[in-house]
Amino acid sequence: MTARYRRHPELRLAPVEGEGVVLHLGTRRYFSVNDTGLTLLELLAAPCSLGDLVAALVERYEVTADEARDSVRSFVDGCLAARLLVIDADA
Repeated sequence: MTARYRRHPELRLAPVEGEGVVLHLGTRRYFSVNDTGLTLLELLAAPCSLGDLVAALVERYEVTADEARDSVRSFVDGCLAARLLVIDADA
């Protein structure tokens, strides 16, 4: 079974001049993300697999699948560590 991830329900996003500000209401922590990170977090409003996220980056940006895969894995790992993402229970 493929893991699917989604944003933590207490996460709020705000785009700011090509970047994003992320607030976790539960922990009261702020984060900043670049345009790519904001794109990924917007996609993660609904459950997504790593493959879904990689495909979205390849479609939107001029990157190879390998580059996108490395970026997505690193981003998801960091977000999981910061409790910005959850693993979807219905996966």
